[in-house]
Amino acid sequence: MAQPPILVILPALLLGSQAAWSAQQAATLHERDAAALRDVRAGLRDLPGSRFFDSWDDARSPCAYAGVVCAPDEDDRASGALRISVLTLGTGLADSPGLAGKLPASLASLSELTDLVLYPGSVSGAIPADIGSGLRRLRLLSLSGNQFTGPVPESLAGLPDLHTLDLGNNHLEGAIPTGLLLPSSPSLKVLILANNGGLSGEIPALFSSSQLFHVDLSRNAITGTLPPLPPTIRYFSVAANEMQGSLDGVFGDPSAPADLAFLDLSMNNFSGSIPPDVFALPSASSLLLSRNNFTGPLTVPAASLPWAVVDVSHNGISGEVPEALAVAGSLYVNNNRMSGEVPRAVASSVFAGRMTTLYAQHNFLTGFPAPPLPLPDSAALCLSYNCMELPSASAADGCPTIGGPLEARPAEQCRSTDVGSSGGDG
Repeated sequence: MAQPPILVILPALLLGSQAAWSAQQAATLHERDAAALRDVRAGLRDLPGSRFFDSWDDARSPCAYAGVVCAPDEDDRASGALRISVLTLGTGLADSPGLAGKLPASLASLSELTDLVLYPGSVSGAIPADIGSGLRRLRLLSLSGNQFTGPVPESLAGLPDLHTLDLGNNHLEGAIPTGLLLPSSPSLKVLILANNGGLSGEIPALFSSSQLFHVDLSRNAITGTLPPLPPTIRYFSVAANEMQGSLDGVFGDPSAPADLAFLDLSMNNFSGSIPPDVFALPSASSLLLSRNNFTGPLTVPAASLPWAVVDVSHNGISGEVPEALAVAGSLYVNNNRMSGEVPRAVASSVFAGRMTTLYAQHNFLTGFPAPPLPLPDSAALCLSYNCMELPSASAADGCPTIGGPLEARPAEQCRSTDVGSSGGDG
C-alpha cells in the first residue's frame, strides 16, 4: 500500500496530539488533587521578582498551571478523572528568588504523584510528616535550598519507587531515618542531606548492603564510625561532621566500591593511619581527607591511577611524601609532620604542568629537587615553613595568603633526629 505524503502525516499527527490535549483539558481533575492545589496556592507565594504563580488563575484548568502535569487516574480510568503526576514549584531560573511560605499537609493526598520538586527559595516550616505515607508512587523528591526545619520524615524511608531524595541546604535537625541508609529502600540511589547542620545519628553497619550510588551527608552532626561502603557507591561525602575512629576495613576487599570516584571525609575526627586501600580505589579521582587526626606514614600503591585531587592536609601524617602521588593533578600535604626530600617525580610533575597545585608548607621537608625549568604560570607551589631553603622565590609565590609564616621553620625544630615528634606546630 502506498504511504501518504509526509505533508499529510504531519498535520494528522498534530491533530491527534491536539485532540489528546483537548480531551485532557475537558477531563476533570480529581477533587482531592484540586483541593491540594488550592492549599498549595494558599500556603505559598512568589518572592519579589518571581512570577511563578501568574498562571495559577481560575480562568485556566489546574492541569494548565505552570509546573503541573496531569495524567489519567491509574486506579479508576473509567471515571475519566485526572490526577497530578508531576508538581514543580518555582521556575528554577538563576535570577529567580523562588517562593516563600509553607507546604500544606494536604500535599500527601496527591497519591499519584511521582515527582515533587520545590526550587530553592525561602519556604519554611516542617516537611509534612506523612508525606511518604501518602505519596507511595514518589520517584523524585527535591526540596533543597529552602528554610525547612524539623526532622526528615520517617515516612520517606522504604518508599518502593523513590530514586532521588534531595533535602540539602535547609535547616533540618534530628536523627536521619535509618531506613534511608538500608536495603529497605531498594530503589533509592541518590540521597542528599548536605548542609543542614543539625542532622544526627550514626551510619548503620548494614549501609554496605544498600544500593545507593550518590550520598552527600556533609555539614551535619553525624557521629560514630564509618562502616564499609556499598559496592555501588560512586560519590560519598560526610565532610564536616563529628565522625571518628579508624578507616581499617572500610575500603578493602572483597566488596570495595570499584566505581567510587569522589570521597570526602574531611573535617571529622577520623584517626589512625590512612589505609593503602584508599589510594587503591580503581575509579577514585578525588580523595579529600583533610582536617582529621590521621597519623603515621602514607602508603600509596605504585600502580595508582591519576587523581584530580588528593588532599590529606591538616593531619598528623609523618614519613616521606610518596612518589606515587606524582600522578595527582592537585596535591595537598601541607600542615602535617612529613619529612625527607620531596620525590623528584613529584617536583618534575609540578614543573611539567601535570600537577597544577602542590601545597607542602608547614612540614619538616628537607629538600625539593626543582628541575632547571621555569615554573608554569598555571602552577601553584608552596613549600614555606619547612626544614630547607626554598629553591626559588616561586616556591612561596603560590602560598595562600592565610597560610601562616613564609619563612623557614626554626632550626631547633629541624635538628631533632625524629622531626615527626619535635616541637612546634606541624
